[in-house]
Amino acid sequence: MTEETKNLEELAKEYDASQIQVLEGLEAVRMRPGMYIGSTSKEGLHHLVWEIVDNSIDEALAGFATHIEVFIEPDNSITVIDDGRGIPVGIQEKTGRPAVETVFTVLHAGGKFGGGGYKVSGGLHGVGSSVVNALSTQLDVRVYKNGQIHYQEYRRGNVVDDLKVIGETDHTGTTVHFTPDPEIFTETTTFDFEKLAKRVQELAFLNRGLRISITDKREGQEKNERHYHYEGGISEYVQFINENKDTIFEQPIYTEGEMDGISVEVAMQYTTGYHETVMSFANNIHTHEGGTHEQGFRTALTRVINDYAKKNKILKENDDNLSGEDVREGLTAVISVKHPNPQFEGQTKTKLGNSEVVKITNRLFSEAFSRFLLENPQIAKKIVEKGILASKARIAAKRAREVTRKKSGLEISNLPGKLADCSSNNAEMNELFIVEGDSAGGSAKSGRNREYQAILPIRGKILNVEKASMDKILANEEIRSLFTAMGTGFGADFDVSKARYQKLVIMTDADVDGAHIRTLLLTLIYRFMRPVLEAGYVYIAQPPIYGVKVGSEIKEYIQPGADQEEQLRLAMERYSNGRSKPTVQRYKGLGEMDDHQLWETTMDPENRLMARVSVDDAAEADKIFDMLMGDRVEPRREFIEENAVYSTLDI
Repeated sequence: MTEETKNLEELAKEYDASQIQVLEGLEAVRMRPGMYIGSTSKEGLHHLVWEIVDNSIDEALAGFATHIEVFIEPDNSITVIDDGRGIPVGIQEKTGRPAVETVFTVLHAGGKFGGGGYKVSGGLHGVGSSVVNALSTQLDVRVYKNGQIHYQEYRRGNVVDDLKVIGETDHTGTTVHFTPDPEIFTETTTFDFEKLAKRVQELAFLNRGLRISITDKREGQEKNERHYHYEGGISEYVQFINENKDTIFEQPIYTEGEMDGISVEVAMQYTTGYHETVMSFANNIHTHEGGTHEQGFRTALTRVINDYAKKNKILKENDDNLSGEDVREGLTAVISVKHPNPQFEGQTKTKLGNSEVVKITNRLFSEAFSRFLLENPQIAKKIVEKGILASKARIAAKRAREVTRKKSGLEISNLPGKLADCSSNNAEMNELFIVEGDSAGGSAKSGRNREYQAILPIRGKILNVEKASMDKILANEEIRSLFTAMGTGFGADFDVSKARYQKLVIMTDADVDGAHIRTLLLTLIYRFMRPVLEAGYVYIAQPPIYGVKVGSEIKEYIQPGADQEEQLRLAMERYSNGRSKPTVQRYKGLGEMDDHQLWETTMDPENRLMARVSVDDAAEADKIFDMLMGDRVEPRREFIEENAVYSTLDI
């Protein structure tokens, strides 16, 4: 018998009932927090706030709360205040404890499980309050109800003392204060004000008439105070997204309706641009992956516009119908549904799966949108004509599209001639460096690891896709080369699973031209390859800005950053002595480095620094790209004037 077999037999004998562990109360949450809040990183930390805010939002959805306040306290704890009905304080029959205590100490306890407390709930699982309590060093709750202030405190999920009355009041509501546990959130317990503020604003847009504010009370952050209130709801959300864009009609089209207990709101507006921005929500949860509500909306939009165009002879009977892609060109839309029992699916649980929602959204939106087009013939004509123009551009682009299609994602004969490909077929390991210019491209090709690093040089500045139609984009050789090299296709044919490289690295010079090329490439990726961005495949190389030399030998490289001059000064001091004097080499471009320097500083996984590009806020990203790269000059000028104080001159 081998030693390994012997050990396995001993383990088998030891595995009996005594080894079955039962986690009591909230112990399971502390043992496996990721199961309840996704992760214990920065995302999970901020998720705690939304679990508590969601409860207040539910009071607003039920028609009781009108004002919600969020505070980041000086000690980095969080306070959430609402003016709803106040959590019930009477004895809960099943537990024999006050209902408020049950809510904060028992999983799956609350008014969201058919007890009649809420018709629609924003929280996904009804575990929010108890999970936040379990993952906090301290949590206290004040309930303003029946003329009294009720108070209870907890430590790491455990009750400190019985619920007690600490005063009188003339209003109702709930105040929850909690401090995240550093034993759980080991990465950080510091809240990001901007991250919280963006979601607070989004909630204000999605809940028409609700007043919601966020205030940062930490030292030095006193100016961080935002108050949001939108009587126009998602119509104002669409206007916010289109703030710096030219639109073909002034006010967004707004429709709302209810069927079988499910309410549907849609706000939409067409811009003069080419890009589609459709954002969908279910019970205030951003459904990034879409779902049945988005499907119903898209189907209805295409059908209604084609029906109107044919009936009013803007399209002739024998003309082909406009495609979904045609009628969505330049469209900005926000779809919000409220469902008593939402079912979420998809990789990130942000795709609505309720099958009945397709028909309900389709029907409610179709009726309202058809009526709008009949009542507003001038706007209707503009919408149809925009679709017809998009259709012509789509047909013109068809041939160019065929050029970029490949029989196989790995078929070398179809790859662009300028691509220096890698030998590996392992997409997880492979890296594609987009390099500006022939000089840097030559150094990169010579210095790279040929097994898994590919080089695609681009010449000059690529087309600004923010101002171009699809046929012009596909006629651009540099853009076609990138689409073809990646192997993912683009537009309606895009398939991120076919990516030949899971690291797409933008490697440009550390000067103004390099920054401009980087922005053009990011605009292209955001508009036409966004799934690559969302998958975390896009990186920006960080080449050094200085080399500190002693004689002919470079002793140290200095990376760009706010402290680059201080780092350079310290390095110069380190290598200064009586016998030798260090000199500084300034790298204006990648072409100034030889191949081994470029490998050592910028391409070698052991030494390099790379910034991963992510999109946390799609609406904000859309606005920024449009402002910086779109047709309107005035918003761009204002942005430059406001931010010029932060810039440095590089001559």
